[in-house]
Order: sequence, then C-alpha cells, then structure tokens
Amino acid sequence: MTTTAQSRPAADSLASPNPTIAAYDNKARIKAIIGSSSGNLVEWYDFYAYAFTAIYFKDVFFPGADPTVQLINTAAVFAIGFLMRPIGGWLFGRVADRYGRKTSMLISVIMMCAGSFIIAVLPTYAQIGIFAPILLLLARMAQGLSVGGEYGTSATYMSEVALKGKRGFYGSFQYVTLIGGQLLASLVVVLVTLGLDDKAMTAWGWRIPFFIGAGAAVVALYLRRSLHETSTAETRTSREAGSMASIWRNHRRAFLTVLGYTAGGSLIFYTFTTYMQKYLVNTAHMDKKTANLVMTAVLFTYMVVQPFFGMFADKFGRKTSMLLFGGLTTLLTVPLLHAIGSTQNPVMAYGLITAALLCVSFYTSISGLVKAEMFPAEVRALGVGLSYAIANA
Repeated sequence: MTTTAQSRPAADSLASPNPTIAAYDNKARIKAIIGSSSGNLVEWYDFYAYAFTAIYFKDVFFPGADPTVQLINTAAVFAIGFLMRPIGGWLFGRVADRYGRKTSMLISVIMMCAGSFIIAVLPTYAQIGIFAPILLLLARMAQGLSVGGEYGTSATYMSEVALKGKRGFYGSFQYVTLIGGQLLASLVVVLVTLGLDDKAMTAWGWRIPFFIGAGAAVVALYLRRSLHETSTAETRTSREAGSMASIWRNHRRAFLTVLGYTAGGSLIFYTFTTYMQKYLVNTAHMDKKTANLVMTAVLFTYMVVQPFFGMFADKFGRKTSMLLFGGLTTLLTVPLLHAIGSTQNPVMAYGLITAALLCVSFYTSISGLVKAEMFPAEVRALGVGLSYAIANA
C-alpha cells in the first residue's frame, strides 16, 4: 500500500506546520491569532449589522409595500447570505488549500469590506429604482460568500499556528471574536439609535454601522497582511489539495462527522443566543428592553469564558470536552428552556441562559480545532469550511 497524504493522521500534520510558524515564540503566535481573529470579528460584525438595522432601511429599498412584506423582503435578503455560505465554504476552502490560508483570509475580508461599503453608500429605491434592492442583494451575497469561507480558513489557520498543548486556548478565540462581532454590532446600533431619532435613522443613520464595518475591515486587512503562511508548498501543490473528490473518496467519514457535529452544535448555539431574545419576549413575556439587556450580559459572559474552556480541553482532552457537551446539553436543554420560559426575573433568566451556554462552551471553545484535526493539511480548510457552511445554511 502506498503512503499518501490522505493516509497520514490529520492531527499529526497539525503538529508540523510551516517551519517559520514552528519557530514562533509566544508573542509572535499571539500576534498571529489577533491577525486572523480580527477578520473573524469584522466578518460577524458586518453580518449582524444588517440584521440589527434592517428595520430602519426597509422603506429605503422596499417602499410602498405593507410593513410586514417589507420585513419579509429584508429578511429574505438576509437569508440569501446564509444560502451563499456553502458556496463560500467550498470556494474559500479550495483557495486556502491550493493557494494558502493567508490568501484566502485576505480575499475574504476584502469581500466583506466591499459588501459593507456598497451597502453604506447604496442609492435608494427613489434614486435608482429596482437596481437598489438588486444591488443590496448582490452585496449580501458577497457577504454570505465571505462569512461562509471565513470559518473554515480561520479555524484551520488558528489550529496550525497554535502551540501544541495550548491549541484549545488559542482556538477558543475564534468564538471569542464571533460572539464579539455580534456584541459589537449590537453596541454600535444601540449607540447610534441613542444619538438619532427614528426619522434620522431611517434617512441616513442606518448607514453608519456599515461605514464602521468597512473601516474595521481595512484594519483587519492590514493586520492580516503581516501573517505568515501556515501551509507548505508541498501541501499546496499536492494533487489532492482542495479537492472535493479527495474528501469524498478518502475523508467521507470525517466530513460527515464534522457535518453532524456542526449541525447539532449550531442548533444548540443559536437556540441560546440568536433565538433567546425572542424566546424571553414571546414565551417568558419579558419586555424587549429587559430581554436585550439580559442577552447582552449573557453574551458578554459567554465570550469571556471561551479561553478558560479552551484551557480545560488542553488539560483534560478534547474528547472529554465533547462528551461533557453532548451529555450536559442532552440532559439539560429541555429543563432549562422550560425554566427560562417560566421566569420574568432578569437575574434568574441571566443565570439560566448562562448555565446553558457554559454547557455549550465545552463545544464552541474547541469546535474549530476538533474539526481541523480530522483532516490532513491538503484538504483541511475545504473539509472544515464546507461542512460547517452546509450545516449552517
């Protein structure tokens, strides 16, 4: 039997990155993590900025329609971003495996920057007619492609740049920045709405978060330019590099396993993050302002604890963390949802939702790392990115 790239243990290839990376000291590794994760933060900031401002610009791009129809139209454009994720996962994963992780991450953040800037300066329906919503749709498609490709490439880069024995800690910053992007988008929109009345927000204020996102993307681009490539010329020029056929032929089990991990993990994650504000309002009958404050506090706590759960995995093993995640969420999800839906006490709600997300943290802190370790370098970004994007579409 010939020795192929596919037959090598994927986890072993993580331990032997580019020699330049292997020579990194801790300070250099931290800079690399900041550079890669900064783009992740910007990507998710921009993605959520649309969701938080859609209620203000619905009249600008979809005038004359029933308010419900307007919201459906803006939500449909938002949903297009999710549908573009699998294409982004495939496209950017292939680029990362064939041309380098750095190249893929640079293109990804440029595309997100372009999408945000286009939305920020986009003429209204009154100015250019039907072309306004069409251009909005195209900008969202670009952002969806970018987000779809960002996860797999950044997870791969962080896993390869991290020092053995501290990979859980370093890898946890992917979710630190993912949650941070959501919090930052929420904070910016809140601050803008505090300074402007509804009329000004509808007229032009909704554009401010997108200008900020485009500017932040330029900063992320600058930071990423200084990153060293983690893949080697040997893996990039391999016949199997970035090959979907290779994944399906040689790593099908790993691909389907990651797909299953992601589908289950994302379902629990979105239940206790994105959906929970609506659950507090509609089921627990909490007022919207209080629900927003509760979820802001919960998400901040959730973001801060990720590195500690990453360190836990470094000490006790990724398998232990995954087993705890599976066991605890299986046992506690339904009772916690019932308890949350039965309380109007914000402190109690904060404690219950935080407890749920602490269970989820056993997964989110190391999810990118666990998935990256299941594929060899030649198809790692594609395997992680595409499976993640499909599961979240």
